[in-house]
Amino acid sequence: MTDYKLFINGDWVESHAGTLKDDLNPATGAVFARVHQAGAQDVERAIAAACDAAPAWGATLPAEREAVLLKAADILADRIEEVAKVLINEGGSPFGKAMFEAGFVVNLLRSAAGECRRIFGETMPSDSPGLLSLSVRKPLGVIAGIAPFNFPFLLASKKVALAIAAGNAFILKPAGETPVSGLKIAELFAEAGLPAGVLNVIPGPGAVVGEALVQDPRIAMITFTGSTETGKAIAAKAAAGLKKYTLELGGKSPMIILGDADLDYAVDAACFGIFLNQGQVCMANSRLIVERAVFDDFCKKFAAKVAGLQMGDPNDPHTVIGPLITRDQCGFLAGHVEDALARGAHLLHGGKSEGNFFEPTVLAGVTPEMRVYREESFGPVVSIIPVDDHEQALTIANDSNYGLSSAVITNDLQKALYLSQNLEAGMVHINGSSCYDEPHVPFGGIKDSGFGREGGRYSMEEMTEVKWITIQMGQRHFPF
Repeated sequence: MTDYKLFINGDWVESHAGTLKDDLNPATGAVFARVHQAGAQDVERAIAAACDAAPAWGATLPAEREAVLLKAADILADRIEEVAKVLINEGGSPFGKAMFEAGFVVNLLRSAAGECRRIFGETMPSDSPGLLSLSVRKPLGVIAGIAPFNFPFLLASKKVALAIAAGNAFILKPAGETPVSGLKIAELFAEAGLPAGVLNVIPGPGAVVGEALVQDPRIAMITFTGSTETGKAIAAKAAAGLKKYTLELGGKSPMIILGDADLDYAVDAACFGIFLNQGQVCMANSRLIVERAVFDDFCKKFAAKVAGLQMGDPNDPHTVIGPLITRDQCGFLAGHVEDALARGAHLLHGGKSEGNFFEPTVLAGVTPEMRVYREESFGPVVSIIPVDDHEQALTIANDSNYGLSSAVITNDLQKALYLSQNLEAGMVHINGSSCYDEPHVPFGGIKDSGFGREGGRYSMEEMTEVKWITIQMGQRHFPF
């Protein structure tokens, strides 16, 4: 078992109060590591270090920032299995998901390196004679990020890498359940030669660390991934200080399966989209909206597929369903299932739990008065809802406060295009799962699913500010 320190100003330091917290393996309950917990004085040290480092880092050449990011990517490429092991033992990630997550970040870092050379301004025509009018983008200064537990390495790295590429200094607060995953990012950048203070990683309680970062006027922007309730609170506090923010929040993502779909393919896509990381994915397609013509056949095929999913040790490459992050989440999911069954839903598979493991669970005939219809489960529970046609499917899909991701399975091009234009979601995937991401795309949602976009040039726009500059050639005539 290892003790992990805070990463502040390029050094590994103990928390000021010397407070450590046990980091538990959710599959076994054993202590995986002990991690120093930042307090108010540690937050101040991190902010001061970032503020000191930001001006020089913002003035570096694109090639210098690019080189650091590319070196970090190369270092990670040699350590994918090491990082995956942390994701498995700290967060309960099944082996396949952990390997994917670590590998994704290699490409993410290389993509971020490319963005260093694509922070563009523009020239604009002017109504004044001899006036050159142009815009440039400048780093914000210091950005703080608050990361979630479900994809702790990927989602934190996305915030860190793109902020650094844009010339900002960054302070990362990892999720309380997965702090080591965040500290691994610090290890990568320290070895890659990132100057001291440009990145600081400070695990600690949200009420102390998160609150301080959101409210401190020296922090120019907050980027948060997590629950909608917390995101709304962060937005309100950030807005009070006129601080920029991006929010990637919860979801209740629909997958529409039309009558012309290849059902075997639809089953595979739907299964992946809800049971990846045992359903602890914000964009999981937890609502399967199926045309009545194929509803019964789909339910039978889907239930049979789910029955064959392996649940257990996340270190086993064949395991699909690993542990939930806490036992409390099992109780929450059981409440969803019990409520749905009491109101007339049918249980096609699952519904039971042991320890932190909750069986992959399929509910058919889910209706709007059931809690599971509207509330995000964030676990391996899926609802199947019958509809008469694609118009009713669209109505049901949009009957949600959330609007993150969505999917449509059909071979009808006209209906696919119609649905893609009218689904109330930030992302629509035709003939794919709702769970999909790439480093350079505009990732994010609408309604209660978030605000702003992450990825590639979209992050560059969020994490810089536009400055308008004019240059007068010759002398301008003034009226007085």
